[in-house]
Amino acid sequence: MNDLRLRLDDLNVRKQDIELENQSEIRGGKMVKKEVEKWLDNVEKMNGEIEKIEQKLVDVSCFSRARLGKLVRKKIEEVKEIHRQGCFSDGVAVDRPPAKGVTLLTSDLEGETDVNNQIWQLLMDDDQVRMIGVCGMGGIGKTTIMKLINNQLLKEDQFCKVIWVTVSKEMNVSKVQEDIARCLKHSLPEDELERATTLNHALERTSYVLILDDVWERFSLSKIGIPDLKPDEQRKVKVVLTSRSKEVCKSMGCKVVQVKPLSKQESMNLFLNHVELEHSVVQDPELKKIVNSIVEKCGGLPLAIVTIAGSMKGVYDIHEWRNALNELCQQMKSVKQWDNEVFECLMFSYNRLADSEIQNCFVYCSLYPEDFPIKRRELIEKWIDEGFINGNTRQAMYDRGHSILNKLENNSLLERTRSLSYELSVKMHDVIRDMALWIEDHSRFYVKAGLQLKELPDEHEWATGTFDKVSLMNNSILEIPSHISPKCHNLSTLLLQQRDLVFRRVLETGFKTIPGTFFEHMNGLKVLDLSYTNITNLPDSISNLGNLNSLVLRCCYKLRHLPSLAGLKALKRLDLCNTAIDKIPPQMETLENLTYLALQAEGLKELPTGTVPMFSRLQYLATMLQLKGEEVGKLSKLEFLSCIFLHMEEFKKYNSTRGTKWPQNYICSVGSSLSRNGSLFGVEDKFEKPEEHNTLYFVNCDLEEADFAMLPMDLNYFHVEKCDDLKCLSDGTSLFHGLTLCHIWECQGIECVIDLSSSPSYSFKNIERLVLGKLCNLLELVRVGPTFESPCPVIFSRLTMISLEKCSRMKRLFSVEMLQGLQNLKDLSVEDCQEMEKIIDDNGTRNGSDTTSLVLPKLRELSLYSLPRLKTICGNGEMIPTNFLRYLRITECPELKRIPLLLPQLDNGEPSIPPFLKRICVKPREWWESIEWDDPNAMNVDLSAFVSHVEYF
Repeated sequence: MNDLRLRLDDLNVRKQDIELENQSEIRGGKMVKKEVEKWLDNVEKMNGEIEKIEQKLVDVSCFSRARLGKLVRKKIEEVKEIHRQGCFSDGVAVDRPPAKGVTLLTSDLEGETDVNNQIWQLLMDDDQVRMIGVCGMGGIGKTTIMKLINNQLLKEDQFCKVIWVTVSKEMNVSKVQEDIARCLKHSLPEDELERATTLNHALERTSYVLILDDVWERFSLSKIGIPDLKPDEQRKVKVVLTSRSKEVCKSMGCKVVQVKPLSKQESMNLFLNHVELEHSVVQDPELKKIVNSIVEKCGGLPLAIVTIAGSMKGVYDIHEWRNALNELCQQMKSVKQWDNEVFECLMFSYNRLADSEIQNCFVYCSLYPEDFPIKRRELIEKWIDEGFINGNTRQAMYDRGHSILNKLENNSLLERTRSLSYELSVKMHDVIRDMALWIEDHSRFYVKAGLQLKELPDEHEWATGTFDKVSLMNNSILEIPSHISPKCHNLSTLLLQQRDLVFRRVLETGFKTIPGTFFEHMNGLKVLDLSYTNITNLPDSISNLGNLNSLVLRCCYKLRHLPSLAGLKALKRLDLCNTAIDKIPPQMETLENLTYLALQAEGLKELPTGTVPMFSRLQYLATMLQLKGEEVGKLSKLEFLSCIFLHMEEFKKYNSTRGTKWPQNYICSVGSSLSRNGSLFGVEDKFEKPEEHNTLYFVNCDLEEADFAMLPMDLNYFHVEKCDDLKCLSDGTSLFHGLTLCHIWECQGIECVIDLSSSPSYSFKNIERLVLGKLCNLLELVRVGPTFESPCPVIFSRLTMISLEKCSRMKRLFSVEMLQGLQNLKDLSVEDCQEMEKIIDDNGTRNGSDTTSLVLPKLRELSLYSLPRLKTICGNGEMIPTNFLRYLRITECPELKRIPLLLPQLDNGEPSIPPFLKRICVKPREWWESIEWDDPNAMNVDLSAFVSHVEYF
């Protein structure tokens, strides 16, 4: 038996490794193979079988033990075989089936319905037309029309793929190829000829619509790798391009569709929708006349109309409107060409910002590549670096930054979007970006961003000493020549950051070194961004940049060495997050002006004693290093903090030094450090953004020493793991009133989450998400003492999600008394709880009742997995309405015989399919076919189209 236990331990270690690898692959966008899922199931079953054998060894006679010995030997061989099968040499995951395309964010279309219909007919019904050219001047709505058509195509079945690529003025063949390949989930070789051939083969195997937006000049489709567009009965292929030039469309063999300006009425409708003035205009004839004149000046161009409307939103005084019309006429009096007319309309909105600070912030956005999603958080930090935003506190500067972004969005000079990592972002329309770069007062910009350059531009082109800001970001620069020494005495900003490929990846190619002469003549440099590059070290000459205000080296994964930073006396922001350094830069402690420090490297575990207090002006500290509590507590100006206190004693010292004044936002771990097998593996991103959290992790430490009363009152995420002295959370008294998420995992001592017998007035009134796992002694969520007086107080009144996993002694999840507090519950998941018998226990109070009581009215997802003793979901006469149900998952619950779901009814009283239902996952198939429904009408509704017998949604 000892041999069996040892082999089972080895098997479970292999299982843990496989599960970690699964998590990593899922975060990378892949899906776990079915054979891996089956293997994990087999391991779980084997654990259960051996647990039963061990129980039998305790109970049976000597005669039976002999027979069990044969069974043990058999199980040893089975465990060995499962262990052997757990070697997945070709990986545990595969790429997800590629999506048909991407749904694009766009605004509603005003007018242009004829053009929209014309394009749609050419795409869907006219097999003779292979290429369509949508042309019209900048700002007339070509991209908006095609975004709407893109989203409409995703709902149709005629094409397997809908591919969107933004080409832009400075067309780069490699970028276009990469964008197409990414949509097809293909990788491309480095060689240019091979890239085109590979892409050609991939496109030849599918039917598709390829939308090439913002084409400026004729180019060869074959050079990209786009196959000849010949009629093909086997597959349907269309290429659509948008361009300001009809000649470009014709030269590429397109059927031309011209987008014309909006009519007067369409223009007025669009303007009023964005300026929110309709009632006032109707009531005041004079104001209506002025608005008509302003709209007329926009020439039917949607971009001009929306932008000017945005700049006038909230203006009601007729004097202001009359003045605005005068300014617009003055702005446009010498204009004749349409493109210039657009510029002047946009310049009107720019001038109405009437604040040089906001105008500087706006123009700064043009340093980013065309059509590029700029993360709001990153942009605000850049504005602070540049000195555009000032304030006594960092929070005040963040608030000012968001206020400016909101104003620019409201004025339609920026549009809201999301980055590849789904962070809230903004981007500039290409016409607005052209205008920003054209503004005379900002002609000192040199911008070659996002052009996939492989070499630095010629030194004489940008290193002339005339430019104030140089942006070469998001290129593929392979090398910085060793002899180069740009004479850029007036340069204040140099943006050399490369491409963030998401999931902690950067381009493998790219410059690795910067010559020592590179910074020699950049004495005025204030902002330097080298993030996402492959540099391994920085030259010593960087130490001479005495005016440098911001040094960003985030995600330079190969950076191992920095020179002395003693010369950087003006430095306020230092970002060394996700680098490969194994010791802090020499004389870093002399950076007494530092207000922002982000520091994370796997080879760096802690800062030398005495370093942290030297940064007395720090407002922002983000790290996963182990810090001394007393030292951090002395940072009186700190507003945002993430760090690790390795021992409870350090956490207590921090509290005693800091008192009740915690930072505004924080994420701290007590008792654990980052490691691949550690509890914090996978949460690095959270520690990099402390401004988004009020979170504490307690892992493998003694909570009795912590004293809940000393925890911050604004805590909203509480994570406890492997803290065996935790008995319940009621001891927190008023501490948890602001808590919205609680995660308790593998705490052996906890028997209930809330104990009303010790704290009868306590309520988790704000908690929204509760996750409980591997709590082997948990018996109940809420404990009510024998003398407790009814009625039971409302608990969990805002709870929207609860997850219970591997809580082996729990028999009942909710009591009937708790239901009044669960009106907002949306997601309910119970997995692998071997003793669970009832989800809702009515204690027999409704026996014999003829009435039906509805419970959990807002439930969206119900997941019940591996509950071998589960007999009922609800008590007698209780049913769960399905008006909001999206997912139902019930697998491996053999004792469950009935489903208490109430289907919605049509107006005629007939039952219907739940309106939001997406999928029903049930297993085994035989169980589903034998199940009975408490709703007598359920058998009249065919749900088969939603049913799946595989394990995951």
